[in-house]
Amino acid sequence: MESNIKPLNPIAFHLGGLEVHWYGIIIGCGIILGLYIAMHEAAKRGVDQNIIADLLIWAIPISIICARIYYVLFEWGYYSQHPNEIIKIWNGGIAIHGALIGAVVTAIIFTRKKGVSFWKVADIVAPSIILGQGIGRWGNFMNQEAHGREVSRQFLEHLHLPDFIINQMYIDGTYYQPTFLYESLWDILGFVILILLRRASLHRGEIFLSYLIWYSIGRFFVEGLRTDSLMLTSHLRIAQVVSIVLIIIGLFLWVYRRKTGLSSKLYTEL
Repeated sequence: MESNIKPLNPIAFHLGGLEVHWYGIIIGCGIILGLYIAMHEAAKRGVDQNIIADLLIWAIPISIICARIYYVLFEWGYYSQHPNEIIKIWNGGIAIHGALIGAVVTAIIFTRKKGVSFWKVADIVAPSIILGQGIGRWGNFMNQEAHGREVSRQFLEHLHLPDFIINQMYIDGTYYQPTFLYESLWDILGFVILILLRRASLHRGEIFLSYLIWYSIGRFFVEGLRTDSLMLTSHLRIAQVVSIVLIIIGLFLWVYRRKTGLSSKLYTEL
């Protein structure tokens, strides 16, 4: 049976000599959907939709570049020997924490120049970010990456997964745990929670901090199951260390901003 399993083609179609990969299409779909949701919410919260659109025009490419730089730096042993592959982002190899750093720095600078609250904008776009991450993990699925350790087909069947996922987890003669799926589901659940939190009496900035904490908790545990982690040492996974740091930062800022009155306004206030 296994000998007849063929992986899904990571290339969606060709435009002349250009290969268009599912990886890029899926990430693009996540960005477009996230933009639509953020702009709709911005209009409700009295924020000029053009500000959101202009921010994303800057943040998206900067985030992708930072995500790639982050990944390449921690895999420099390989890329120093294969410099021609550094730009081949379509083959995978971008780190979400690098993207997050790039996006936050870009947003801080952009909102200051525009004279709008960073925290208000961050709250508006937070659900879109985590939804985009959840969708983007399916790009990893198409590339057969971001998976976990070896498992049996029976293990995957016990998860009640459809055959197309089980078959795509069959890589070079071995089945692997679909950690991409775990994180995707965690992110989508986080999106739903953040949308619901918009109705709660949270202070400005706390939806974004909720995103930071929620995503980091899930990433910490999922990362422990993966086999392709970027490593800080032989035992420390970079993503887990960063996740712990982000959880601490998120909780600290939540308490600090409440105690000092920096988050006196509610999210629902215009």
